[in-house]
Amino acid sequence: MRKEIDGVIYDTATSVIDKKFTYGAPGDPYGYEETLYITGDGRYFIYTYGGAKSKYPTENVTPIVREDVKYWMLSH
Repeated sequence: MRKEIDGVIYDTATSVIDKKFTYGAPGDPYGYEETLYITGDGRYFIYTYGGAKSKYPTENVTPIVREDVKYWMLSH
């Protein structure tokens, strides 16, 4: 997924996965994934996507500052 936010391009195809959390089994309508990416210039973002009845029924990208990455990881 590629998304521009505040003039910055966040692209899952050109960024590196740092951490991924998966909830539920494949095909589970309540299951979802949260994936932390790092861009080539060191920006972090979270890609989310899930089943139709999950908290992420559509894919999305959310920027996250480096200082908050630790807290995001600890919340899983």
